[in-house]
Amino acid sequence: MDSTAPTAAETARALAIRSVHLMAEGERADFDAIIHPDAINREAKSEPPAARDRGPAAYFATALWLRAAYAELRHTIEAAIVNDDLVALRTTMSGRHVGPFVVYDEDGQVDQVFPPTGRTFAVTQSHWVRIADGKVIEHWADRDDLGQAQQLGWVPPTPAYLLRMARAKRKAQQENKIR
Repeated sequence: MDSTAPTAAETARALAIRSVHLMAEGERADFDAIIHPDAINREAKSEPPAARDRGPAAYFATALWLRAAYAELRHTIEAAIVNDDLVALRTTMSGRHVGPFVVYDEDGQVDQVFPPTGRTFAVTQSHWVRIADGKVIEHWADRDDLGQAQQLGWVPPTPAYLLRMARAKRKAQQENKIR
């Protein structure tokens, strides 16, 4: 037996970490290489409709959605634990809010829009990644959304920011109708 070959746990750990890092830096081909065609992101319910499907294209749609709102997007891996086909990651996500962050309702319509504040953030998250056939097949997460909203100035909103949100929502709804 070759002692230099990675174990199944090491391979699963590396895949899970890579899948999180791809959100900030990956191209579509990178997603095709490690995301299973039947993969599901259980956190996509408030994301654009393209992100709600299965497979690499949906994961890539999530990445593009995040990148449209956040520059300098990064996940720092604090810990990774593997149990059979499941990898739990504790991360810190950070970035700078430079574009509208658009949240969608269950019908895929624009629900809320948070216009850019230019502020930076760093929040803890846990990501749970299941591996099958050597690829990521399932993802779900726990995030500090309130902490992120406070750091970005979304909560509590000022009257001026509420007005900016209303304007940004109208614009996003108009753009969504054009597509």
